[in-house]
Amino acid sequence: MEATKKIRVLQTIRQGKIGGGESHVLDLVRYLDKGLFEPVVLSFTDGPMITSLAKLGVPAHVIHTEKAFDFKVWKKVKQFLKEQRVDIVHVHGTRANTNVLWAARSLGLPVIYTIHGWSFHDSLPAWNKKARILAEKFITRRTRLNITVSDSNHETGVREFGDFKSLVVKNGVNLEKFNRFGEYPDIKALYGIPAHHLVIGYIVRITEQKDPLGMLRAYARVCANFRDLTLLMIGEGDLKDAAVQLARDLGISDRVIFDNFRQDVPAVLNAVDIYCLPSLWEGFPIGVLEAMAMAKAVIASDVDGTREAVEHEVTGLLVPPKDEAALVAAIERLIHDRALRNTLQENAGRSVKANFDVRDMTHKIETVYQQMLAPL
Repeated sequence: MEATKKIRVLQTIRQGKIGGGESHVLDLVRYLDKGLFEPVVLSFTDGPMITSLAKLGVPAHVIHTEKAFDFKVWKKVKQFLKEQRVDIVHVHGTRANTNVLWAARSLGLPVIYTIHGWSFHDSLPAWNKKARILAEKFITRRTRLNITVSDSNHETGVREFGDFKSLVVKNGVNLEKFNRFGEYPDIKALYGIPAHHLVIGYIVRITEQKDPLGMLRAYARVCANFRDLTLLMIGEGDLKDAAVQLARDLGISDRVIFDNFRQDVPAVLNAVDIYCLPSLWEGFPIGVLEAMAMAKAVIASDVDGTREAVEHEVTGLLVPPKDEAALVAAIERLIHDRALRNTLQENAGRSVKANFDVRDMTHKIETVYQQMLAPL
């Protein structure tokens, strides 16, 4: 009896560094049913994700570009799709889409576009925001299916494009990896953090979107009232140097520990008491889900998909974006109120287990793949 042909799905993403979208891709290919699907990954830069994929036994390739709409690589992408005998192309993020869409469509391949947060936002100059809206409108109308990771992102697409359609599939978290009951190395001891210190975690790209400078200014105000605190800022990005300098200027360098991205995020989270994500905008923040899975008290901005992940006063605290006073008040409230902190932690752990298991997310996407190739 002839074996059923597996569906070859290309997952493509803009970079090999580990971020929210890249974690999503890693978990998706990890949990796809290998009896039905053969995943292949194309990234447009090298990085730790490529190494992680190799450990999973998933073929990963790099065609280097750091530009959107880089027509110089389009023919290479087309040749790559032919060589890989791809059945479905699943693109993650705007830049990857703009550099794969032409090649896939020219070969008659169905394209699924997962929007991990829109590329346009209010902090951009008006002309740039308008250009990005037009670009997103153009590419979303030329895919077979759009997937948004939050109801908020779907609603934004409808508001900006008019006839936008998408399937909402919210992100999930790997509960085997982010196991609140696991055993982890002592990260506090590794960084020389006193055992009695309460640790505030900021584990994310250090970019404008994540408002690292606002985080530091708020933390400095908290430090004026509380002694036994350490802020752990783990990440990289174009504001890293500015953040290090601001910590010096604020006189809190001895109470902030900076480090680059680590592969052992569960161990880092295990050392954290309060996780902060003061983003200006989000898709559906995987970092928040990871912190909640590890039963951490979360403080996050009341934006986009974040408010769909965190229920205010139940699984975490939400504060307005760019409101440092509100962030200070939320941090101080959780420092003072251990009972509330414990309640939020327990509720967060239960919520993620019930609602945001990456295996459930993967099953939904597997169904999409099968429907995509089903005969009419």
